Amino acid sequence: MKLAWGIALRFLKSSKGQTILIVLGITIGVSVQIFIGSLIDGLQVSLVDKTIGNSSQITIVSSEREQYFEVDEELLNSLNEDEELTAVSKSLDSSAFLTLDDETYPVLFRGMEFKDANKIYDFDDKLTGGKIPSSNGEVMLGKDLVENLELKIGDTFELITPEGSLEEIKLVGEYDLKVKAINESWVLSTIKTSEDVFDKEGQITAIETQVKDIFAADETAVRIEKGLSDNLETENWKELNEELLSGLTGQSASSYLIQVFVLLAVLLGIASVLAISVVQKSRQIGILKAMGIKNRDASLIFLFQGLVLGIIGSILGASLGIGLNLVFSNFVTNPDGTSLIPFYLDYKFVGISILIAILASTLSSLIPAIKSSKLDPIEVIKNG
Repeated sequence: MKLAWGIALRFLKSSKGQTILIVLGITIGVSVQIFIGSLIDGLQVSLVDKTIGNSSQITIVSSEREQYFEVDEELLNSLNEDEELTAVSKSLDSSAFLTLDDETYPVLFRGMEFKDANKIYDFDDKLTGGKIPSSNGEVMLGKDLVENLELKIGDTFELITPEGSLEEIKLVGEYDLKVKAINESWVLSTIKTSEDVFDKEGQITAIETQVKDIFAADETAVRIEKGLSDNLETENWKELNEELLSGLTGQSASSYLIQVFVLLAVLLGIASVLAISVVQKSRQIGILKAMGIKNRDASLIFLFQGLVLGIIGSILGASLGIGLNLVFSNFVTNPDGTSLIPFYLDYKFVGISILIAILASTLSSLIPAIKSSKLDPIEVIKNG
């Protein structure tokens, strides 16, 4: 084996142009594979983060016509202890009308415990003015609604509940969740204020959660629902965003298809070049066989060549692919200067790509390896 390794390295060094050509092919193939894979993964992460990253991914709601249900502290504790969940927040929501200068505007009044809700909605970063409500009667409005109503921090106005009662509330904060429909309709306050305004003490309308593995949200939801009482059920983002999920699945499928064809092209290139190398080196192999080298060692010469070429090419390709991805994320930007597709690097994906490239290049050398083992030394030497 040591002899075959030494001969393989000598063959690679003696045909530098051929060696560089194969390494270049593997490098380009692996770099394209990693660049496209990382780019699409980054796009998916960005899309998911922008669409559902700051929203509830699994929501526990009433399964009955009545949307309100009693707070179950035991259920809340079990959810907080669930290792698959990263955030748990209860909310008390109700439709209402905001009235100002004899005009009314339909809104969704949402009572939250901001300490928990902040883990989902990231209000600390989304706050554009004022503060987060902390006392009874204080609310926070979206910047679009504030602009439409020409309000300013400190203003007071009235809220009309579904029962027809009037409640005076005070604007203490302004937020921007980057969704116009939400910015124009959500009135955010403490859960205590919501209980008082709608007379729903001890009741809530939803328990919102976020999960570690966002693409396993449906499986986690099924598991959670098994432990719920009959009057409760779960909703998850995958059920509510089927078109988005379909688009992400299509992106992944196209990425895999491109990577397979790139890898296939690299395999064919290595196999064809090494097969030609067998013909070019047939005289040397014939002489080595005449000197006593075994067929097994003659085959190992080309297998070792494939292994060496795969290692060098895959490492160079991985470096080039990561570099291209980094350049793309830094120089291809939105009008506001932010990256169009954020830089995303999955080390597991890169490692698997390198291993696949090394294995593929080694396997592609099987054809020339088998061919070399079948060479007849007498015929090769006689025919020159």
